[in-house]
Amino acid sequence: MSASEVTAYIKAQESPKKETLEAMRKMLLEIEPELEQVVAWKSAMFKYNNKFVVGLCAHKAHMSFGMPQTNLLVDNPDLKDFVVSKGSFQFAVDQVLPKKLVSKLVKARIKEIRESK
Repeated sequence: MSASEVTAYIKAQESPKKETLEAMRKMLLEIEPELEQVVAWKSAMFKYNNKFVVGLCAHKAHMSFGMPQTNLLVDNPDLKDFVVSKGSFQFAVDQVLPKKLVSKLVKARIKEIRESK
C-alpha cells in the first residue's frame, strides 16, 4: 500500500469528492509531512510510526474523517456541528475542513502515538 494507491482512490471519486479529498490530503501532509499514505478499510488512510492517525472516506452523500484507535472524537466540543460516531465524523462532499480543526486533531493523535511507546 502506498501513496500511489491513495492517488488512485482519490482519482476514482466523482467531483466534487475528488477535489475535496485531494485538498484534505494536501492539508494533512502540510500539517505532518511524515504521514505515510495507505489504503485501508476502503479509505485513504494516513499513518505515523505505523499507527493510524486519520482516514478520509467518500460515501454516497457525505465524506467521513475517521480516527481509528483513539477516542479523540468522542464528546469533542470542536465537533458539535458535525454528525459524530465513536471513530469518525461526517462532512459535506464539497467541504474542506478548517485547517485549524484538522491540525488540532492530527497533532493530538500524533501526541498519543508518541506517548504510547
